[in-house]
Amino acid sequence: MTREKTVFAMGNEAITEGALAAGARFYAGYPITPSSEIAERSSLRLPQLGGMFVQMEDEIGSIAAIIGASVAGVKSYTATSGPGFSLMQENLGVAVMGEIPCVIINVQRSGPSTGLATKPAQGDVMQAQWGTHGDHGIIALAPSSVQECYDLTIRAFNLAERYRTPVVLLADEIVGHMREGYCPLLPQEIVERKKPACAPQDYKPYDFSGEEDEIAPLAAFGSDYISRINGSGHDERGSACGRPDNADKFIRHYYEKFQKNKKDIIETKSFALEDAEYAIISFGCSARSGKAALKLARQKGLKVGLLQLVTIWPFPYEQVAEICGKVRGIVVPEMNLGQVLGEVRKVCPPHLPLLGVNRVDSQMITPYEILGQLEEAAK
Repeated sequence: MTREKTVFAMGNEAITEGALAAGARFYAGYPITPSSEIAERSSLRLPQLGGMFVQMEDEIGSIAAIIGASVAGVKSYTATSGPGFSLMQENLGVAVMGEIPCVIINVQRSGPSTGLATKPAQGDVMQAQWGTHGDHGIIALAPSSVQECYDLTIRAFNLAERYRTPVVLLADEIVGHMREGYCPLLPQEIVERKKPACAPQDYKPYDFSGEEDEIAPLAAFGSDYISRINGSGHDERGSACGRPDNADKFIRHYYEKFQKNKKDIIETKSFALEDAEYAIISFGCSARSGKAALKLARQKGLKVGLLQLVTIWPFPYEQVAEICGKVRGIVVPEMNLGQVLGEVRKVCPPHLPLLGVNRVDSQMITPYEILGQLEEAAK
């Protein structure tokens, strides 16, 4: 990537600029704190680039609109928070079933329901994966800095286009509203969806057989190719199909296309893990507190490292298991009651101390709270 000038900006503003740099030209959304700055900036910037901004009547219409724009061939996105993300779940399932690339930005806030409308939380981890019903895979990325807000938004669009999938950018109020310097980067790679090379009469919008990456090409509505987007079980042409073998084939495909490409999709960041005897595993704003706790622990003689989960889904079980096999204790800070901790536990040896640091009172986890649990693990 090519560096340009450093910009002092809010995380939500960097998310918008990342979407535009990735080639997004359509936004539909409904204002909701703490994501509203994304809509505000998109309303200004998209028309400047020949794109379109639409304020919808609600979040259900918002995700329906970006699905429609995407199947017409335009990279599309929306932004919301907990209550709005809940309303989007049914149509998120449509995007999964129709294999429609789009990006949903969820700037998490306290819940459930309306909760504390302007206060931070990280309670939507499980909702990102399982909010819409049925077996399926999803990609969810979690930024912990303004720079990552920009970078991961570009990555979200690239992954959406490459794997024909909705991608969730799982930000949080603290990261979305913090201001710090970041460098807008000109991406070396902008991924565009694969388009059909066959004759129009031979096109099957869901036929991934014979494709090396097992991702079917996607034609734009309004072209010479006929596409069918069907939320019901369908065959390779998009026609309704209730055969058991067909259902098994496609439902497994909605999951396996991510599992087979985990090396490309999953990203983590390591800090001081080379000689670590104890590890912090965290994401988003809590990873920032984790980095500060790491420094405090090192000053006290505790060899602590940190694994930052950039990709939340598919969950990086292999990377977490590797860390669990090297250290004497694990601490997982998160602003929920243990959603990531539960995933870590799946690969953590039973004898290994595994402690959470959990807050659901809308207050950010402090480095000293994490340090206290590290010291507890070291006893």
